Amino acid sequence: MTTKPLKKGATYDDLVRVPEHYVAEMFDGELYASPRPAVPHARAATKLAAKLDDPFDFDGPGGWIFLVEPELHFGNDVLVPDIAGWRRERLPALPNDAYLTLAPDWVCEVLSPSTEAIDRGQKLRIYAREGVAHAWLLDPLRQTVEVLVLEAGSLEPLEQHHGDASMRARPFDAVELTLRALWI
Repeated sequence: MTTKPLKKGATYDDLVRVPEHYVAEMFDGELYASPRPAVPHARAATKLAAKLDDPFDFDGPGGWIFLVEPELHFGNDVLVPDIAGWRRERLPALPNDAYLTLAPDWVCEVLSPSTEAIDRGQKLRIYAREGVAHAWLLDPLRQTVEVLVLEAGSLEPLEQHHGDASMRARPFDAVELTLRALWI
């Protein structure tokens, strides 16, 4: 099952009219709306955000700000990654707006059967265009984490981690993460 555009030539006004129980995004002028994620998806995103926030927020290595499902505006594209992180040196304070225009330093997309093609296609292309240096693709059904890095203008696979393994992955390789906690 794949998600198809709801409307071509969409505007932000079209996006805000999408019912709240959907995640609405726009790529290349096309409006997409996906149902809220299934429980394994939501659980994996919640656990990963918590595992990263504790060691990397204020006093941890690197100083990061993490947001779950932030709305990102890049020209006519509006994206909602599952988790995004900014280095505090680039985003020292959060704006009071409902969205951000500064590209994150890292994004994580939790893959679902209905949105995987978009996450791997349009969204990765836009993230690369905007200079997002690191992306993770987390798949709770396959129990994998794919780590991608920005090289020559595209987000390229660097490594993949599976199952119950522990991993150290860029840009958070200062801390070991146990994947098992993401799947339970």
